[in-house]
Amino acid sequence: MMTKPQGPLRRGWTTGACATAATRAALLRLWGGHFPDTVQITLPKGETPIFSLAHSDAGDGWAEVGITKDAGDDPDVTHGALIVVRVTASAGGVTFCAGEGVGTVTKPGLPIGVGEPAINPVPRLMMTEQVTAVAAQFGQTPDVNITVRIPGGAAIALKTWNPRLGILGGLSVLGTTGIVRPFSCAAWIASIHRGIDVARAVGLTHVAGCTGATSEATVQALHGLPDHAMLDMGDFAGGMLKYLRRHPVAHVTIGGGIGKMTKLAQGAIDLHSGRSQVDFAALAILSGCPAVAEANTALQAYHIAGKPLAQAVADAALAVIQSGYGGEMTFDIVVIDRAGGILARAGT
Repeated sequence: MMTKPQGPLRRGWTTGACATAATRAALLRLWGGHFPDTVQITLPKGETPIFSLAHSDAGDGWAEVGITKDAGDDPDVTHGALIVVRVTASAGGVTFCAGEGVGTVTKPGLPIGVGEPAINPVPRLMMTEQVTAVAAQFGQTPDVNITVRIPGGAAIALKTWNPRLGILGGLSVLGTTGIVRPFSCAAWIASIHRGIDVARAVGLTHVAGCTGATSEATVQALHGLPDHAMLDMGDFAGGMLKYLRRHPVAHVTIGGGIGKMTKLAQGAIDLHSGRSQVDFAALAILSGCPAVAEANTALQAYHIAGKPLAQAVADAALAVIQSGYGGEMTFDIVVIDRAGGILARAGT
């Protein structure tokens, strides 16, 4: 398991920032006749990072540059990937294409339309601004095709949410600020939100959020749900539920192990071990078993009190969710053991 490094954490740059820098450097060769040693861009919030070129090539009417992504101290699966942009003289403004390792959108609900390369709106805008600026610098018409490729990106994408979101064939070119903030929760929660958007756009009436791979497999099999109905909730129950309250789906299943479901039953919506803890005295009262108050873990409490405790947790978790996020939605809770067996259900 990856652990957070000690001391101050180093920020990095998004794939969108790298693609923008590569676009600028390639345009300087296409219209200015030479590749720079380094290239500087301005990010949406005014920062001006400098990037070194890791690859450069050119031919008749085209030029391309590769920038190696540096995600700083964030455990980003694309850290070290080569983000390559080829700019080709064309007509009709700026167009975008997905090269090797960049995905294509195949489902509605994302900020980019079906059939489009998975290059998000802010990176598109940043690259287009570079086309406009460099074209003006050299007296050119800002008409180019921009093809982004990420060698090995299709394999890397299998470690991301892209296949579930309907982005096939590779990675997305992402970034709203251009900056990767190490160990940020924002990216995970944003992916949950996009999963909900896709589920709603394709008309799903039942989705599920689970705390991990084991509970996800159990819940998916239990309800016969397709992959794109499964939201990668992890510890971020609140991030999922708050978005669902504004963008409801008719029925929501929440699944997880006894420990995290106990936290949910006690009102926590951030289930991370560093941000919420099980109250064993309260759990003893909930389960009707005083000995549970002396337990060290929720699993130990379950071993003491048995299935009645698991059922009490499921019922209490359902009550918490219904009281805070009900209305247009109905819910059910699935509590599982470490092997994926179902300990208790509520709201069925």
